[in-house]
Amino acid sequence: MLIRIPPAWELPESACTPERDYHLRPRRDFLRTLGGAVAGGLAAPTLLSGATAGFPSRVNPDHRDPALQPTPYELITSYCNFYEFGTGKGDPKVNANRGWKTEPWTVEISGLIRNPLQIDANELVTRMGGAEQRVYRFRCVEAWSMVIPWDGFPLAKLIALADPLPEAKFVTFTTFNDPKNVPGQRSSALEWPYFEGLRLDEANHPLAFIATGIYGRAIPNQNGAPLRLVVPWKYGFKYGKSIVKIDFVAQQPRNTWQVMTPHEYGFYANVNPKVDHPRWSQASERVIGAGGALGQRQRTLMFNGYEGQVAPLYAGLDLRRNY
Repeated sequence: MLIRIPPAWELPESACTPERDYHLRPRRDFLRTLGGAVAGGLAAPTLLSGATAGFPSRVNPDHRDPALQPTPYELITSYCNFYEFGTGKGDPKVNANRGWKTEPWTVEISGLIRNPLQIDANELVTRMGGAEQRVYRFRCVEAWSMVIPWDGFPLAKLIALADPLPEAKFVTFTTFNDPKNVPGQRSSALEWPYFEGLRLDEANHPLAFIATGIYGRAIPNQNGAPLRLVVPWKYGFKYGKSIVKIDFVAQQPRNTWQVMTPHEYGFYANVNPKVDHPRWSQASERVIGAGGALGQRQRTLMFNGYEGQVAPLYAGLDLRRNY
């Protein structure tokens, strides 16, 4: 008899928020539509355009913690860090929707791999098998947090498609650069384009994710449309937005914030309540949308609550020095 041992984060179907509460179409309907289009020789349906229509996904109980209360959609999409569109939390929602287009969108996958390619974002989602939903904690280095129902696909699927060579040890993510149409990129707030990286074993972890939607709707411009990295045990600045290039390399890269202010931001960015930011404590966090105008405070969890799943990645690594 084959006995299946579920992963630590897997929960029964009964623990999942009802599909009707997220306004999602069943995945089987999507597959039926896509299959019909392919069989009939038609173009695949657009998966990423139109935030109100969105694209279908399945609710994945493997990543649904019943203790997590998702942050309302309006707060997720209006309280954002996206310096390309301004440094204020409300700036991205306004500035990212003033004619900036994310359709069509091409992503380049390159570097030390056997299968380099340039691919349309819609086609990439299709090749990844469509979208699933995962509800993850999100922790910002500024000591605030949310709970976000992301839609997308495991990063490991994209890595398998790329087929890295043995010498590939890291994967990098380069975001778009469009200073003509994007006001923040005409400023010196950061060096552009925004750049991030992960160790390959981190990127292959089952929790690592490429987000293409929120709450079953296409991801809005201000949240990183059309492709955004999600690594839920790390601080939010690791979540590269509006990705245009994914590159596999041999040497550890230096990410944007690490270059700008290395005494404040390192390569790993693992959520660690024992290591404070030089200008504020990380021991607690303000939960956006929970209790009062400013949100209630709660204790910050090691690895943002995913210690049981990801701590083995860092066995023997000094997390105070490798912040």
